[in-house]
Amino acid sequence: MSPTAPPAPAPRITYGTVLGSPYVARLLGGTLTGRLPNGMAPVAIVLWATTSGGSIAFGGLLSALYGLASALAQPVKGRLMDRHGQTAVHLPAALLNSALLATLPLAGLYGGPGLATAIVVAGGLTTPALEAGLRALWPSVLPDHRLRHAALALDTGTQGLLYIAGPLLVAALASTYDPAVALAVTAVLGLAGTAVVAFAPPSRCWRPAPSAQAPAGMAHRLADPGLMLLFVSLAGIGFAIGAMNVWAIAMARHHEQELLSGILPAAFSTGGLLYGRRRWRGTARNRLIGGGAFFLAGWLPLVALPGPYAATAAVAVPGVFLTVVVACAYVTTDSLTPAGRTSEAYAWLILSIGLGQSAGTALAGRLAEQPLTIAALPAVGAAFALVVLLAARRRLGPPDA
Repeated sequence: MSPTAPPAPAPRITYGTVLGSPYVARLLGGTLTGRLPNGMAPVAIVLWATTSGGSIAFGGLLSALYGLASALAQPVKGRLMDRHGQTAVHLPAALLNSALLATLPLAGLYGGPGLATAIVVAGGLTTPALEAGLRALWPSVLPDHRLRHAALALDTGTQGLLYIAGPLLVAALASTYDPAVALAVTAVLGLAGTAVVAFAPPSRCWRPAPSAQAPAGMAHRLADPGLMLLFVSLAGIGFAIGAMNVWAIAMARHHEQELLSGILPAAFSTGGLLYGRRRWRGTARNRLIGGGAFFLAGWLPLVALPGPYAATAAVAVPGVFLTVVVACAYVTTDSLTPAGRTSEAYAWLILSIGLGQSAGTALAGRLAEQPLTIAALPAVGAAFALVVLLAARRRLGPPDA
């Protein structure tokens, strides 16, 4: 009797395979376009405020308020999506957000700083929760878990580019035309990208799981201790990213190479694209903790204060493991979240990273004149994240799950 032939190896997953799957290119492209205003609006608001006679401090305050309001509103919109579906939440939010951004220039003419502040805060609160919505769609669009991991890697690896392309586009529009034009283009892109996603069949047909209608006591299950510790750890990940962005600007100034402020974040972001191109072994929990350890190790060479070329190569390493951490964090969140609450849980995950990123940016900004300190800050955030993950490992799921 002939021996049983070994099973054929699983086909290699490529980004071409992922993008060739039904609706993936549309959903990812629409989400990236709809989220491009996240990188455009803060810069456009500052430029509009300063060219309208306001101070840089006032423009910076408006920009910070927009980002903070956008982050804080994400869980609310996630909960609404879990209850009413995505299209019913995405479209009204995008319409309001775009209308507010487009009308902001009128505030300086007729309403003064108070009205401008109110419009900016309202605009931030109505930012569509496209990122959380997209992550909630992947299981239905890509049933194969390997394809989902590759899609998460592609998503995570490209979203950092939004904060490079967005400000560059705003600067070009503002210098060629006017900051008001930049705000108008920001509004149009946000609405167009959101419409592409919201009218796609997977988004239109997506509905909360049946258990979303469970008794009120179910709501407390979202406060799972493991889930809360995971979110706390991700704040440390965000802190590292925020500090890295300021460190990149400091590097550009120190070496008198302005392009470094964009090249370094781009190298960090594109490094993550390597994650989805190979098959990773081990459980999600172990990959999450291992990824956190390598994410920390990847920042340590910066403490040696490398030159521009070495620094560009160095930041690609933590970029790879950022994608490992984020992708496994979504898988872990999904396993710890009751059905019907996934969009809300994803939104809390995004908020955790965003708040950490804001803290990292703020602290690095205050320490920008101290090269060694600012170079070490990303590692500090990564170390905090790893310590919390290690403390929470028993709550993040069984080792064989």
